[in-house]
Amino acid sequence: MTITCDFCWRMCTLKEGQKGVCAVRSVIDGKLVSLNWGNVVAMGVDPVEKKPLYHFRPGHRTLSFALFGCNLSCSFCQNYSISQKEYYGEREGVRIEVQEIVQEALVRNCPSISFTYSEPLVWQDYLIEVATLAKKEGLSLIMVSNGTFSEAALERLLPFIDAFNIDLKGDEEFYRSVCKGSAEPVLRAIEAITEYGSHLEVTTMVTAEHHTPAVMQDLGEQLHQRGVKIWHLTRYFPHYHSHQEATQERYLKRTITAMKRIGIPFVYPGNSTLDASTYCPGCKTKLIGRTAYQLSLQDGVIEAGQCLRCGTPIVGDFPL
Repeated sequence: MTITCDFCWRMCTLKEGQKGVCAVRSVIDGKLVSLNWGNVVAMGVDPVEKKPLYHFRPGHRTLSFALFGCNLSCSFCQNYSISQKEYYGEREGVRIEVQEIVQEALVRNCPSISFTYSEPLVWQDYLIEVATLAKKEGLSLIMVSNGTFSEAALERLLPFIDAFNIDLKGDEEFYRSVCKGSAEPVLRAIEAITEYGSHLEVTTMVTAEHHTPAVMQDLGEQLHQRGVKIWHLTRYFPHYHSHQEATQERYLKRTITAMKRIGIPFVYPGNSTLDASTYCPGCKTKLIGRTAYQLSLQDGVIEAGQCLRCGTPIVGDFPL
């Protein structure tokens, strides 16, 4: 007897006692269960800009947390100690019930909860229980994900999530050689999220070796075709099993300039000293200034999703 897990595009088919690629889904006594249910390995209050989300209620604080696990094996993983299977069992977590997560957000005056740090897809059963209760309390929900949804997972999660940040890591060759995954389900998910109407921002970590101008041009065109308006391009730094040279600021700057020409109106630097302010794509007025995660909100220039200087629509949720 086998059981198929439909939490992600891998659709792992498991026998009794066997674990999925994520190392946290397993068949026990004939039932598919999450071994890490409720075991929180990271929690904190972050500025929403740290997700990163620059166009979703800027300046607000979000309660962020993670359970262990991921369904990819990226050699550059930034949070490998709470995501990669060889560390499962080494990172001691704390059992936290669903209602305690929601109560923590309310006590800390956080208007949203973020499922982040590791890969929320592999603990979406717990996520959905938290989301169901959080919605009843009027909280918004944010999901930071690698985007490798199954069709069933998208159907389950789209009604709950108010804002997504999806990580498009590179082209298909990059996924297969560096991440042990595929770009195809990520692009399908980005298209589905856009069509559904949820707030979406995409992130790509740029390496000079893999993310050549030709590769970035192709990624940018694919995102533009799928209606993406906000793209974060972050600098690579050596981490985990990846030791190539850190991406230089001048390469990131050239890449951002090129991507804006494709037609994506908001392209931001990350892990960088470059200017990450929001400017009107029409008249170039500064709408929101950013230094690290500190905001400088410009008075009288944005309201009801448009620039008050020229009337250009500004995609996002701006209760300023």
